[in-house]
Amino acid sequence: MKLIRITRQKCACAIGAAAALAAMMLTVSAAAQSSAPQEFKGYTLRVKLVGGAQYEPLYSAVIPKWEQKTGAKVEILSRKNFFDLNREIKQDIAAGKIDYCVMSNHTSFAPQYGDIYRDLRQLLPASYLAHFGALELRNSTVNGVLVQLPRNADISELYYNKKFYEDAGNKTAYKARYGKDLAPPQTWVEMEQQARFFAKPPAVYGTVFPGKDEAINGRFYEMLVADGGQLFDKSWHPTFNSDAGVRALSFFVDLYKSGAVPKGVPNYLWDDVGQGFASGNVAMDLDWSGWAGYFNDPKNSRVAGSVGVVRAPAGTSGKRTGWSGLHGFSITRTCDNPKAAADFVMALTSLDAQVGEARSGLLPTRIDAQKQVLDELTRKGDPYMLDVYRTFSSGMTEDAFTPPLIPEWNEVSDAMWPELQKAIIGDVTAKQALDDAARKVTDILQDSGRLK
Repeated sequence: MKLIRITRQKCACAIGAAAALAAMMLTVSAAAQSSAPQEFKGYTLRVKLVGGAQYEPLYSAVIPKWEQKTGAKVEILSRKNFFDLNREIKQDIAAGKIDYCVMSNHTSFAPQYGDIYRDLRQLLPASYLAHFGALELRNSTVNGVLVQLPRNADISELYYNKKFYEDAGNKTAYKARYGKDLAPPQTWVEMEQQARFFAKPPAVYGTVFPGKDEAINGRFYEMLVADGGQLFDKSWHPTFNSDAGVRALSFFVDLYKSGAVPKGVPNYLWDDVGQGFASGNVAMDLDWSGWAGYFNDPKNSRVAGSVGVVRAPAGTSGKRTGWSGLHGFSITRTCDNPKAAADFVMALTSLDAQVGEARSGLLPTRIDAQKQVLDELTRKGDPYMLDVYRTFSSGMTEDAFTPPLIPEWNEVSDAMWPELQKAIIGDVTAKQALDDAARKVTDILQDSGRLK
């Protein structure tokens, strides 16, 4: 039996079902919007939004109601994963053709886009911004400009399929082999050990991870930190080709070489990883909070009712992995109707919108939404989602760290990941890959003037 992959068609159906459910759950808060009824009648707001199973339900829930209230229409020009959307926006900047008002953004990408933004502090009421966490607003600010309104916070924790851990045969075999009881791993050494233990390719895999773009860089980066290393020193010289870097990259190399992950991993991005775990043939998945509802929905997932979540394991330094960031919405300087754009962004980040997204596992950035979700889950007595919320909230509070918030980060990332990928598939050693990446990154930082 091979790893069951959910096709794009099935994924689209699942997204549609989730969107319909979210539309029933969500109402756009009138208090969050400053526009009068039909104020923007006849206007078309052009936007570019991140797409994917975690993000689509918000649009289906909010956009039709916003259109009905304001009289405007929303034209979605792009609905791509963040990596493809990032490339498209950079092409737009190079071509001088930013003919849209609102764009999805992320703290990992925001610093590189220069002065294309309007300062949201000049467009949004201070009373509205006061609902958001101070740290979230600070991390959404570049060179003193609030470039995005944070939609949700991101950090990964470890999902696991309880069936693997509750199986009597697995318990007996694991105890006999390793002399300890089978339980979700507390360290990455244990996690690699268990991933190999569970794997029976091509039917079953121990875990799965993304193997390209910033996704693999981020996974490597957080493993590097957990193993006691850093990407750069204080003068911006690359230091990721250290012993800690070799240990971190070797984790992915060894999992791939051993067959503990699918052969297609070098080409995986987030939807591939999440859908792989949802197939029921993967024991563990380090993944984002936004997948929590999807994983536990029997319409989408074969692990529904059998999903557990624990804090991300710790590295050899004792630190847990905690690569983090913020998703958000930005308004462009070329926008022809910034008032409509601001009203739309407030609708997408209203209290009801953030609570609705939080019901599927996404971490809200509004303080009032955080409190309401926790109260709601406590009253409802939903042990799974309450565990998800508490686990991911603890991770954001105690373990979170961002990539370097510098304009060069994405160029650095684009230089790094192909070298990491070469090591994973066995073309070069981990050390050679990191040395090659360090040379490329040094050139980039010297050319930009950051590294003297």
